[in-house]
Amino acid sequence: MSNFCRQIKLSSSLIRRLKHRSSNSMLSGRRSFTTTEGHRPSLVHKRSLDILHDPWFNKGTAFSMTERDRLDLRGLLPPTVMSHEMQIERFMVDLKRLEVNARDGPSDPYALAKWRILNRLHDRNETMYYKVLINNIEEYAPIVYTPTVGLVCQNYSGLFRRPRGMYFSAADRGEMMSMVYNWPAEQVDMIVVTDGSRILGLGDLGVQGIGIAIGKLDLYVAAAGINPQRVLPVMIDVGTNNEKLLKDPLYLGLQEHRLDGDEYLAVIDEFMEAVFTRWPHVIVQFEDFQSKWAFKLLQRYRSTYRMFNDDVQGTAGVAIAGLLGAVRAQGKPMIDFPKQKIVVAGAGSAGIGVVNALRKTMARMLGNNESAFDSAGSQFWVVDAEGLITEARDNIDPDARPFARKVKEIDRQGLREGASLVEVVKQVKPDVLLGLSAVGGLFSKEVLEALKDSTSTRPAIFAMSNPTKNAECTPEEAFSIVGDNVIFASGSPFKDVDLGNGHIGHCNQGNNMYLFPGIGLGTLLSGSRIISDGMLQAAAEWFVLNISF
Repeated sequence: MSNFCRQIKLSSSLIRRLKHRSSNSMLSGRRSFTTTEGHRPSLVHKRSLDILHDPWFNKGTAFSMTERDRLDLRGLLPPTVMSHEMQIERFMVDLKRLEVNARDGPSDPYALAKWRILNRLHDRNETMYYKVLINNIEEYAPIVYTPTVGLVCQNYSGLFRRPRGMYFSAADRGEMMSMVYNWPAEQVDMIVVTDGSRILGLGDLGVQGIGIAIGKLDLYVAAAGINPQRVLPVMIDVGTNNEKLLKDPLYLGLQEHRLDGDEYLAVIDEFMEAVFTRWPHVIVQFEDFQSKWAFKLLQRYRSTYRMFNDDVQGTAGVAIAGLLGAVRAQGKPMIDFPKQKIVVAGAGSAGIGVVNALRKTMARMLGNNESAFDSAGSQFWVVDAEGLITEARDNIDPDARPFARKVKEIDRQGLREGASLVEVVKQVKPDVLLGLSAVGGLFSKEVLEALKDSTSTRPAIFAMSNPTKNAECTPEEAFSIVGDNVIFASGSPFKDVDLGNGHIGHCNQGNNMYLFPGIGLGTLLSGSRIISDGMLQAAAEWFVLNISF
């Protein structure tokens, strides 16, 4: 089909949709009712069982008798009107009773059983779901988000019961401008989109990766107060290179290898144009795109659309806040931050994004000139799967090249191209060991033993990879090997460690969940046209300067 014919087809489709919506809103005799969503009223064109079957508007037994009469619900619910507090109490009692018995066999962990129960509530009563989440955020954030969301994504094809969000696929090329009008919300404030290529540290999960977009938006609602009817989780299915999924007859996505190159870009371009055409002020968060595309897509869209990449920018903001906090915890003035020696394990999108942001923060403290930028860059030693990255390496990733160590410099330090993590830690004696590798247990006993010789009296260990099994080390390992004075943070939640004699080893969580809801809300409220690196850095620095440790 020619482009001209395709445009005519799309235009006709859109015109039909718009006419249909207009005629529906003008139907005489159609009863409309208003519910209050914050300060914005919305017209509800539903009543009776349609209301009870719609999770956006269903309040269950919390409907008052007046509402039941107005919405034709009298007789469709038990006669007792329950408050939201009573509903939540009843649900929590049921949840505690069911979570032990809701597992599909002994291999199904309790966390996934809790997710199943919460998901059923989300399907039938969204208002109550978010009330439960808000009232119990500490307990249930690890269920709807990391680490349980990783397990959900791995098993999503089997867990799928009711669609949530939208799916744009390579098979929909040329149709996306029309497809966006299939979503019922007239306004969308936040979209979290993934292509499933690098879900947490679990690799390519294809279409099943939509679980991460759903989980992130749950936190936007619970933590930032975004209207749940104005958020949209999105999966862009361009295939998968996961051979297990390609052979699985129950897999829900396209069973073909991933698009690449210009074909891939064309799909993402069409999606971005479509969503911003319908919702010009929406904010799009890119989530868990493989490193190969994360930086490229960020640079491609960041000056044109309201978007950001949480792995590149969000992780960087959390790391800045955490490491500035570590300087304070070490009893040093903030201006000493540019003197911190930092060994980074992992050179993917998150690792390089963090190092770039930390370097800019250091440079600004040193005067924000070329000399300051060069000086800041010398504080990092980046180690990937092939070892220490130096200028002697062939085919260095362009994004990692600025942090490749000079050969003469590492010779003086007793290091070499490809030196192991243990060797680097021994020679550098860093103040900070930062893990963004997605390799569980990478900070081995030998690595942690080497860190005991750190020049810092309170070395910092940030094992930031998710989910829990991918953490570079556990807090027990960090405190028992390096010592009681270590500063520890992890991507997934861990319990504090009892060190004996009344001493506690505190486990801090360095996760994007503490940053991205604020990024979205701040951008939404400020009306900012773009989301800059400076905004994220300023937010991280403000947090450290205004929060007591």
